[in-house]
Formats: sequence, structure tokens, C-alpha cells
Amino acid sequence: MSKEPESLIPEASEQVRLFHISVPQEAVDDLRARLRAIRFPNEQPVKDWSQGVPLAQAKALLQYWESQYDWRRFETELNSFPNFRTSIDGLGIHFIHVRSPHPDALPIVLTHGWPGSIVEFMKVIQPLSNPTEYGGHAQESFRLFRDLDFLTSQPKPDGTSTASPPHGVN
Repeated sequence: MSKEPESLIPEASEQVRLFHISVPQEAVDDLRARLRAIRFPNEQPVKDWSQGVPLAQAKALLQYWESQYDWRRFETELNSFPNFRTSIDGLGIHFIHVRSPHPDALPIVLTHGWPGSIVEFMKVIQPLSNPTEYGGHAQESFRLFRDLDFLTSQPKPDGTSTASPPHGVN
């Protein structure tokens, strides 16, 4: 039985802190081992999606994640943006704050629902914050705050929170 990998993000505090994502190789190896160890159910009697994900598609996806997905490339891509950690209402929050090079850029917050992730927004962050590099105009630019709620911590076990505004992000 493998031990639980160390946390990938720093502990949250009321201060806003910049940090660099660094996934330990042990965590990647552990994930790949768990993917290899998956026991699949029997084939469904139907070949379509009417009874859930077709087994062949689930197996192909897991095989891709286990042996082909480039976790280090994605880590590098995430680190190309400034990552921050803070606590809001007792929850640890990890977010990206991308400043536009255009001084009159409007602030915008991009969020996603469950089971979404930051992957949904990776290709639009730069065009929104710096549209002139993508054929747009400076007045179309945004200053982006991008939450990563898949990396948020849980509320305190007693349900309490410490509600105070984060400091340090301008």
C-alpha cells in the first residue's frame, strides 16, 4: 500500500501568496500505479451510452492517462501563469491572476462548475488578457482571475469559517 503523496499546494492563509506548482514524481507514479490496478466491470449488454460510459472508451481513456498523458507538460503550462493561494470564508483557494499589458483592461473572473477544471480555460487566458497578440484590439482586453476549485481545501470539520477579505492581489 503506497503512502498518501504530499500536498501539491501550500497551506492556505488569509494572506495571498504566490507559489509554483511542483507535482512530486512520487504522486505521478502513484497515480499511474493506481490506474494500472483498476479492475473493470463486465462489458455492458449495449454498445451505446444508454448504460453509462462504454467500457472500451473508459479503458482507452485510462490507458491514455496511465501511459501517454504528459503530466510535466501540463504542470509547465500551469506554471506559465501566476498561481496564488489564500483563504476565503475558511476555504483554501488556489487561483491564477493574469494581468493584461493593456492598462484599461476590464477585470474578469472565470469560474467553472463541477466536474469542470482549469483545462476549460487554458486556451483563452492569453487571448482575453492580451487580444492584440491574437488579432484583437487593446480595448477588448481583460485582467483575469481564474479559480481552480479542484484544488480548494475543505471547510473546517466544525463548519466554521474565518471570513475576511484576502490581501495582496492588486
